[in-house]
Amino acid sequence: MFDFTCHKNALHERIILITGAGDGIGRQAALSYAEHGATVILLGKTVAKLESTYDEIVAAGFPQPAIIPLDLKGATSQHYQDMADTIKQQFGRLDGLLHNASILTVLSPFNEVEEDSFDDIMQVNVKAPFIMTQALLPLMRNTKNSSIVFTSSGVGRKGRAFWGGYAISKFATEGMMETLADEMGGTNVRVNSINPGATATQMRARAYPGEDAKTLKTPLDLMPLYLYLMADDSVEINGQSINAQ
Repeated sequence: MFDFTCHKNALHERIILITGAGDGIGRQAALSYAEHGATVILLGKTVAKLESTYDEIVAAGFPQPAIIPLDLKGATSQHYQDMADTIKQQFGRLDGLLHNASILTVLSPFNEVEEDSFDDIMQVNVKAPFIMTQALLPLMRNTKNSSIVFTSSGVGRKGRAFWGGYAISKFATEGMMETLADEMGGTNVRVNSINPGATATQMRARAYPGEDAKTLKTPLDLMPLYLYLMADDSVEINGQSINAQ
């Protein structure tokens, strides 16, 4: 799956929603999915970044994407239900959902994690994908094969000093994935998670400001796995926590 070669039209006519699609891994996933035939729905909080991704997809001649501007920090269950209703009206179904958006806030000792910071992390990294998935699941049941991919982290597999709320949120993400995957076993919906590992993104740069980004994998380097989990080749893969590196 790590050197998976995706044929040109592997995602032809698939409808795939990507959160955090304006930057980093989310942006590259949107471009790669569109390149392989998918109509991608770009969700993020910064309209200018989403429009930049949109423009690059259109300029390349890939299927025209859609944009959903939404700040996960302030979104409510009604926002997600309205989003699901719009997707149903426009597309009738949803074939893929990549939960890519996350926030890090600051790294600090456990007893110095501020409550507001912890609440923001749990809202964006845990509650938002939880409520969003609840709203979108009926649309994902309304297709032949659909795939939900959560984004985990190495610190969501083994806790690490000073990673506080972020690590806790990723442990929760792993638990959410496993719970939903077990419920979806034997259905048309498969659920997995990816730990991207050390990747040249803005979030990584904030966590490791002294690191040479040139020594890291790029988002493009990780795309074989991201494509694999959205293509029918992975239809039997469910409930797996996969390291991208």
